[in-house]
Amino acid sequence: MRTATIAIGIVILVVLVAREVLSPTSVLAVEFTIVGPRAVGMGGAGVAVTTDALATYWNPAGLAMSQTIDIRVQGSGQIVDRLGVADTLNDINNFDRSDTTPANQARLQSLLNRINRPGATVSAMGAAGLYLKGYWGDHAFGFTLSDVATGGLFTPTPLTAGVSGGQLAVNGQMAVRGLEARQAGFSYAFSFFDRSIAIGATAKIIQGAAYSNQVAVFGSEGDAGFTGDFGKAKISTALGIDVGAIYRPFSWLRFGVVAKDINEPTFDAPGGGEFKLTPQIRGGVAVNPYSSLTLTFDSDITPNYTLVPGLKSRVLSLGVEQTILSQFISLRAGALKNVEDTNSAVTPTAGLGIRFFALRVDIGGGYDFRERGALASGSVSLTF
Repeated sequence: MRTATIAIGIVILVVLVAREVLSPTSVLAVEFTIVGPRAVGMGGAGVAVTTDALATYWNPAGLAMSQTIDIRVQGSGQIVDRLGVADTLNDINNFDRSDTTPANQARLQSLLNRINRPGATVSAMGAAGLYLKGYWGDHAFGFTLSDVATGGLFTPTPLTAGVSGGQLAVNGQMAVRGLEARQAGFSYAFSFFDRSIAIGATAKIIQGAAYSNQVAVFGSEGDAGFTGDFGKAKISTALGIDVGAIYRPFSWLRFGVVAKDINEPTFDAPGGGEFKLTPQIRGGVAVNPYSSLTLTFDSDITPNYTLVPGLKSRVLSLGVEQTILSQFISLRAGALKNVEDTNSAVTPTAGLGIRFFALRVDIGGGYDFRERGALASGSVSLTF
């Protein structure tokens, strides 16, 4: 127990020091992305429970917690529309611009004021890739080819209504920022004392495609405009390092912690400046009251920066999984909340997995009925 405590403590201490010494000033950073349908279905919890090939992302120590070979393809996506930005942009694009009377100009300004409000932003995250896992005794290995992308849409300065060329116009533009982390990663993990303790690390070569653009309000129609207005990418390459640990004091209880991008990979941004993957520390606990039931909880230990100025992310996740007929069917449910975002509501999630011999198909999703935040994921895998 003392060894496990020291290992987990070192992981947390190293990254906390790194965040303090290297915390971003003029750079822009990204938030933790939920990857894989099992984690999505369980509210975004994956640090202590993921032992398949997706442990290369969630916590490399998890690779050594099961002696399996796993080949997995997955895709995940999440979008959060805060304070109805998409609906407002659609209303603006359907607005009668030919009527330049003061009354109509005031109506346009009232629409613009909706997206001038603090917190009126759109964020998007997604991931897709191929994930492989193998083992040799207490050693485990993983390899991944994946793309983890984040983006944000916001108003850098207040937008105002005016008249130009004989019709209504909008003074000011919206800003769009994005970062694709296209990565090839290799993971190694080792377990001790009959898999009661595991430690692991992932080294990643990351090609960063950074986007930064200013877009007109007219023509940006909600989510479609958001995904189509990023502009031309600035390409640069960096190395990323993740470390993690899992402690299993009893067969029914596991604790996990992961520190991602502890060396702060940095990428050039269009027009100057930098985008940075700042260290992300996330912890989790998993409880198995009996073999077919899993209860799990994850939390970001420190807030994560985002590509939207002033917006931080620290997500709490809670999930449950019940397997039936020796994992032939897996039923999942959960909830998540960003406690750093005052506009965030609790997002319920659910998921389903079906296994037929070595083949497994999983899906998961969730929806925030207040702020129109949605996430979805699916995967196909072979596990031996």
